[in-house]
Formats: sequence, structure tokens, C-alpha cells
Amino acid sequence: MNQLPAQEPPRRMLLKRTAALSVLGLTGIAGFSAPSLTFAAAMTKEQRDSMTPDQIIESFKQGNLRFRQGKMQQHDYLAQKQSSREGQFPTAIILSCIDSRAPAEILLDVGIGETFNARVAGNVQNSDILGSMEFACAVAGAKVILVMGHTSCGAVKGAIDSAKLGNLTTLLRRLKPAIDKTVYKGDRSASNYDFVDAVAKTNVMLTLEDIRQKSPVLKKLEQEGKLKLVGSMYHLNGGRVEFF
Repeated sequence: MNQLPAQEPPRRMLLKRTAALSVLGLTGIAGFSAPSLTFAAAMTKEQRDSMTPDQIIESFKQGNLRFRQGKMQQHDYLAQKQSSREGQFPTAIILSCIDSRAPAEILLDVGIGETFNARVAGNVQNSDILGSMEFACAVAGAKVILVMGHTSCGAVKGAIDSAKLGNLTTLLRRLKPAIDKTVYKGDRSASNYDFVDAVAKTNVMLTLEDIRQKSPVLKKLEQEGKLKLVGSMYHLNGGRVEFF
């Protein structure tokens, strides 16, 4: 394992994510094997502000590649916690499902202070989620909204089966439009995983549309080029996050 020089100051001895991007993917060097690095400091305002939405999305793609290859960065979470206690400068807000197999921060290899994270079954949005997104982007400066669905989603299956259970019934009702708008020839049941995944992807796309329609604040930021909305699907088989 390559070690960085011992004489580096404690809080600056380890490379930041933006520096690592030039090594890991933005250089375009295929097959390049980066040294194992430890990220001890949280994202700074200067680093976040210097990145474009497209660069942030590319950093997520590179992080997911590291996750799939088993080459994730060596995050020093204690140091990141300490360096972010006076302020936070996340690059994005991620809306994902509560599924225990789909923790966005791990799948994208990001550390403390780098992303806001909202998780709800079926990665559906409501006024509370929209308000959180408006805070993250219009107030705190995040530049990307990433909506992440996943394959074999239990919430989607429940919605297809019209499951009823307390407050869950209301939540699953939010997924019904995705079922109706999914174009699929074949078995449209919860036992057909291809159909379930097709509905999950449609749900992501409809959620992005809803965000634009129901939040003039976020739509304006997107129109001004200060914000980018992007959808994705996490594939439980293989670990790939598919961006679209």
C-alpha cells in the first residue's frame, strides 16, 4: 500500500475527492490502478463550489465503479466527522429507497459531509421531501438531485399487488401512476421481476417530473444551470448504479 509523506499536516495529509477524480477516471487512462488513499477531511466549500453538476455525477459514477471493483477509498470517518462539525458543504441530495441492500453513500463511495440523503420506501417524494431538497439546493448549495431506484424493490411489488397495511397503504398508492404508465408486454404481476424493475425505473422518471412540477424553486435552479436532476437504478445483481 502506498503511503503519503509523513510530513504532511494532519488535516491536509490525505487527498480530497476532487483530486482523486483526476486519477481515477477523469484522466481517461483505461485500466489505471490508483493507490489506496485515505480521505480524512470532509468536503470544503471551495471544493464543492469548484465542481460542476456533471463533474459531481461523474464522481458518483467513479465511486460506484470503485465499489464494484472492491477498491473503495479508505475513509477516515472520525476525521471527517471532526472536520465537518463547523459546517457542511454537500455536493448533492440523494433520494433513495430504505432497502437495507441499497445504501447510497456506500454504493457511490462517498464520505461524511458529501451528500444529503433522504430515504423512503419506493423512493417516492412528498412535500416534506421536496422541502428538504429545496433546503439542500437553494440554501445549502447542493448542485445535483439524484433519485435512485433499485431492482427487486419490495415497495414496487407491494404497489403492484395493491398491498394494504396501515400507513403503508397510502405510501404505496404513490407508486400506482408508475404502474399505469409502464409500457410492458407480458406478465404485469409482482412475481415478474422484469416488470417490477420496469415499474421501478418508470417511478424514478415520474419522480423527477414531479420534482420539477411541484417545486418552482428547484425548477428555476435547473433552468439557470445551477442544478441538475438525474435518475438512476441500482442493480442488486452486480452492484451497478445505472444513470439515466
